Amino acid sequence: MPTDSTPSIADALDRVRDRIARAAAAAHRDSGEVTLVAVSKTKPVERVREALDHGQRDFGENYLQDALAKIGVLTERTPLWHFIGDIQSNKTRDIASNFDWAHAIDRFKIARRLADQRPAGLAPLNLCIQVNIDGEASKSGLAPDAVAELADQIVELDGVRLRGLMTIPAPRDDEASQRKPFAALRELMQHLNASGHRLDTLSMGMSSDLEAAIAEGATHVRVGTDIFGARDH
Repeated sequence: MPTDSTPSIADALDRVRDRIARAAAAAHRDSGEVTLVAVSKTKPVERVREALDHGQRDFGENYLQDALAKIGVLTERTPLWHFIGDIQSNKTRDIASNFDWAHAIDRFKIARRLADQRPAGLAPLNLCIQVNIDGEASKSGLAPDAVAELADQIVELDGVRLRGLMTIPAPRDDEASQRKPFAALRELMQHLNASGHRLDTLSMGMSSDLEAAIAEGATHVRVGTDIFGARDH
């Protein structure tokens, strides 16, 4: 249960959902087009249960072993699990077996392993290609001009479904500046679709910039701090 020093998950979710609704309305969009992915990395399973009790279904995790522990005790609740961190080869089997989405694909080798290791009884694993939209040396992801080649390779795989693009831009102070990289990602997806792809997902926007992301077409916003508080270490 929350204490005086621990914000209510229900109240925090309501605040974030209200932000999403207002941002969608300002962009003349239906708020139902925007999926809130609650980033529960480092948070105990009890906090995830609180969010589930308040109608949250999609959860994002970066750390595989921590995520698997939660998944193992929440099977009866059927949340949708999004792996949003970098993926090494030794993690692909567990991700392919336990997650519904992987948001940070930037190598064909990883996509192929996920496809090969996806259990036959499960729906295809939804993938997003991570784009390093600002060209930051410290961040993972492909340069925009390298995305089309990887997209063309992924769509030939069974066991996975390429859904769209993901990015984490460099921090910016105002909404007008925040919108620019999100607009660039939207335009990149439009270019890919014009060449024959059928992408429908833009995974972009977090606690500090979700309004700008929604204004530019985000379909998934990944919010951790404004729901669960600062990261636990």
